[in-house]
Amino acid sequence: MVQHRLGAPGVADDRLDPAALEAEVLVLRHENTVLRRQLASPVRDEPADRFWFSALSSLIPRQRRARVFPVTPGAPLTWHRQLIARKGDYSARRTRVGRPRSSAALKKLVLRLADENPR
Repeated sequence: MVQHRLGAPGVADDRLDPAALEAEVLVLRHENTVLRRQLASPVRDEPADRFWFSALSSLIPRQRRARVFPVTPGAPLTWHRQLIARKGDYSARRTRVGRPRSSAALKKLVLRLADENPR
């Protein structure tokens, strides 16, 4: 209570929604995991890390995000744009170019009709 009145940074606000407090704790735990994994190298978030930060960002009030999250507010939007640029063109669905193949039954029918109607 004393820390809250003094406005100590990083101290949880008791008036916040319990889901927001839980999300804040999860963000901080995940950030610690990421930092432990990368002690010798610069911090680079993997796609799974980006997923967690993005998913939990909606649970934490906007005013507290800057104190909790290790990324800038624009980072999730940048990640989304990069994901769409990389995966959003549906190139995996495009296996063949041009007209789809006709079925064997349709080919037989066309040939039979051509034989029956000589011109």
